[in-house]
Amino acid sequence: MAKEVVSTKWLDGMAFECEVNGHKITIDAVPEVGGKDRGPRPKPLMLASLGGCTAMDVISILRKMRVDVKDLNVIVEGELTDEHPKHFYKMHVIYEVTGKDLPLDKVKKAVSLSEDRYCGVSAVYKQAIEITSEIKLIEG
Repeated sequence: MAKEVVSTKWLDGMAFECEVNGHKITIDAVPEVGGKDRGPRPKPLMLASLGGCTAMDVISILRKMRVDVKDLNVIVEGELTDEHPKHFYKMHVIYEVTGKDLPLDKVKKAVSLSEDRYCGVSAVYKQAIEITSEIKLIEG
């Protein structure tokens, strides 16, 4: 089994520096809770993880299908609970795929393969979070 390790080092206040695959990301809180807003908060990074994971799958699958995609934008919306510990209970993924005469059936297949088979982030999140999605084809 493969193992991933991420280091999270306290900088000051509410700021931390995470080292991920040799890249550094600063996470911080808003000033109202003692931060200086020098980076994103941890929970929204969960949305970025899902968006990045599924986007990589979808673009890779569409390339293998020889679908000429001009642009792919994956938007992930998350809804948090009101009570502590506040956590996402629902996420909605919007796949905006731009191209000329895109075959909807192939785009749907690529999204389905990512969501149901390849995206490890989605596989874990689905155990605790309701995930829905939609596809928007943009002619261009």
